[in-house]
Amino acid sequence: MRGLRFASLGSGSRGNAMVVEAGNTKVLLDCGFGPRELKSRLSRLGLVIDDFAAILVTHEHSDHSAGVFKCARRHQLKIYMTHGTLAAASDAEATLASLCLIDTHQTFSVGDLEIHPYPVPHDAREPVQFVFSDGRHRLGVLTDTGCITPHIFTMLSVCDALVLECNHDLGMLDNSAYPWPLKQRIRGRYGHLDNQTSADLLAGLDHSRLQHVIAAHLSEQNNTPQRARAALASAIGCDAEWVGVATQDDGLAWRELI
Repeated sequence: MRGLRFASLGSGSRGNAMVVEAGNTKVLLDCGFGPRELKSRLSRLGLVIDDFAAILVTHEHSDHSAGVFKCARRHQLKIYMTHGTLAAASDAEATLASLCLIDTHQTFSVGDLEIHPYPVPHDAREPVQFVFSDGRHRLGVLTDTGCITPHIFTMLSVCDALVLECNHDLGMLDNSAYPWPLKQRIRGRYGHLDNQTSADLLAGLDHSRLQHVIAAHLSEQNNTPQRARAALASAIGCDAEWVGVATQDDGLAWRELI
């Protein structure tokens, strides 16, 4: 039976979705793409949507949720989300029979995957991120977060793989053409993580078991893959090319934990 592996269909402000697989179970983490685009991106990984058991939703922002309900209805998939995220959905969407409400501190299982949600500070109703386990390995995912809390640090300790938001380089953001209120939102406590903050988090974690570190949710205007890689690599003393990047257009190819 296959162990834990993961891939990204795309990561950024124009749409987000990750695939996480353990044994015979595949789930989507977010679905910010419409049916046609989702089908195309899944095909790059040799997958079809009918392979999946569920969609997990981190929060209601459209780049993470735009395709969730349509995809779930069409393919009879379960949806897992928090009460707050549901409250931000329309009434028509909220009546979906296959909806499973989750507690941000309560572990649950989907097939061969054990899933540990945890709350994060972001400008959404009840945002959550996840740690995935197949019983042997742990994959920690952290995006759409404005700052690091002690609980985040605890949840991401001793993981075998980490997907960390590197949304922006502070210097690039400060010198960008973005309006000042938008800059303040992005870099605020309920915005997005910059390269250095993610690097500081990584440096403080136990990374003795790390097989993969992935930079994700990069701004196409206020960051570069090279800057994100360099920041994370400096935190653990590895070669910058060892750090992966989940991009908006190409996502990230399969990464497997062994």
